[in-house]
Amino acid sequence: MVKGLAGLAAAVLAGLLGGTAYMIWSARAADPYADCRGGAVGGGDIGGAFTLVDETGKTVTDKDVITKPSLVYFGYTFCPDVCPLDNARNADAVDILEEKGFEVTPVFISVDPERDTPEVVRDFTDNLHPRMIGLTGSAEQVKAASLAYKTYFKKQDSGDEFYLMDHSTFTYLVLPEKGFVDFFQRDDTAEQMAERVGCFLDKG
Repeated sequence: MVKGLAGLAAAVLAGLLGGTAYMIWSARAADPYADCRGGAVGGGDIGGAFTLVDETGKTVTDKDVITKPSLVYFGYTFCPDVCPLDNARNADAVDILEEKGFEVTPVFISVDPERDTPEVVRDFTDNLHPRMIGLTGSAEQVKAASLAYKTYFKKQDSGDEFYLMDHSTFTYLVLPEKGFVDFFQRDDTAEQMAERVGCFLDKG
């Protein structure tokens, strides 16, 4: 009796594992970018429409900004270390990709519209990469864009103008017409990013 139950349990487990393997295989087969992903699931509800203000003070939408493959980062210019380092890394990845024949746009979206005017954002991005697009906007516009990309930010109330912002630090790969396809973490190097982005672009 015990032996029979053990055999039945083994059969059920094998069936479950087989079903799981099939589901994973089916999902990968349906995803043309499966081999490019860094273990994260792309697509889904991340990304989408936004309306913000560019470095010239012009109101723009995602359709105006994401005209080429883009690396999108949410941060702020007064950030003491994380944002400059992350965006410099993104700029390096863009340059590596350009050497490989891919044109990718680095995009910086401020989560600190109180201080980050279009002029301040322009100075920040110009120091990092000549093609980096800087965006800001009203508090409502920035919040809506952040919600679309499922990012987090919160002002630390220091009582003066030198406050810091808590914020998430992902970089998002967004393709025209396709939208969000993958994201990168802080410990991804410029070379690793370029390799994965290149994989996506090779597959069209």
